[in-house]
Amino acid sequence: MPGNAPRARIFHGWVVVGAVFGVLFVAFGAAYSFATFFNALRDEFGATRSDISLVFALAAFLYFGLGSVTGLLADRLGPRRVIGAGILCIAAGMAAASFAQAVWQVYLTYSLGVGLGVGLAYVPAVGVVQRWFIRRRGMASGLAVAGIGAGTLVMPLLAAACIEAFGWRPSWVILAIVALAIGIPSVLTITPSPADRGLHPDGESAPPPIVGPAGGPAVRDAIHSAPFWLLFGAGLSTSIGIFVPFAHLVPYARDHGHSEAFGALLIGLIGIGSIAGRLVLGGSADRLGRRRSLAGTFLAMAACLAWWLAATDAWALVLFALAFGAAYGGFVALIPALAADYFAGRSFGAILGLIYTGAAVGALAGPTLAGALYDARESYTLPITLGIALNGIAVLCMVALRDPERPALAAASAPAAR
Repeated sequence: MPGNAPRARIFHGWVVVGAVFGVLFVAFGAAYSFATFFNALRDEFGATRSDISLVFALAAFLYFGLGSVTGLLADRLGPRRVIGAGILCIAAGMAAASFAQAVWQVYLTYSLGVGLGVGLAYVPAVGVVQRWFIRRRGMASGLAVAGIGAGTLVMPLLAAACIEAFGWRPSWVILAIVALAIGIPSVLTITPSPADRGLHPDGESAPPPIVGPAGGPAVRDAIHSAPFWLLFGAGLSTSIGIFVPFAHLVPYARDHGHSEAFGALLIGLIGIGSIAGRLVLGGSADRLGRRRSLAGTFLAMAACLAWWLAATDAWALVLFALAFGAAYGGFVALIPALAADYFAGRSFGAILGLIYTGAAVGALAGPTLAGALYDARESYTLPITLGIALNGIAVLCMVALRDPERPALAAASAPAAR
């Protein structure tokens, strides 16, 4: 009888987590592999570090800044359409960048294509996971965004090998093909909501209790709340320092006598560390408290940046990359999960995107400022020190943030547009 039908052995939400893992692998693998192209582009076009770092900074600004728009698009059009468009933009941007004859053309191709593509994919993909889980939201988010860490590990190493073998232009074409081969099947596997399969969040047999107004808070209510602005401020503050290594660690390593391959390895090690951070902190934060755990990641990032100030030997840089990756990975896993505790509902994608605009400003300012200061002073000391101080401000934001009375559960299992 239907009432006695056996439950599926694997909750379909974990399949969705795997699909989002693949999307984020492609999106951020494309973005963070840029560091391996840094020196090749500078040598090809005779540009300054500030000029080249702006390529990455513009892309990062776009993919975080567009979150408010793409989250709203996903809420209205359905996440699969929006994420799929993002994967196509990423591949097109990298392929077009291979034909660039000047730095400004890299801005128009790589920065615009990858920035727009990641922006279309990131917030909608992360938002889907929040619909499928409540009780195990931290763990599910950690597993999904571990795709960012895996992409950060694999894609820069692949790019470095391709650059050495074929040059930087064919390498971007190869990465574009990889993005399509992994990204499109992942998009097709995503199911927007548990209700679309007759299921409930976490695989429970009954729907979650409704807390607050049906459908969750509206965007206008969220942006007038203290939790929104404290999360926004924390993301802005920490992001100014977070994205400096992603743009500058490879040239920093070469400045201190290390090879291009070693610099690419350091970016990959950030990816390894971030996988651990996402998985360990994502799950443990469900028990320890997501707000406190997020504050811990800001403290850890400040400590890692302080270590970087004195790190010149290979072993010290390896340790920095692994530890920084773990702290950064915990931050990326916990921000959407903590935001969902306050703002889950039909407008969550748009609200999360607005929170990420703080990270967008930091992503634009951090790498660009670091490049300009290096060109002026031939040292990364000042931008790294600034990153340490701003992580302290992010900690203060978490101290001021009050825990939600109960996690926001309203409309978590509502059907989503396809």
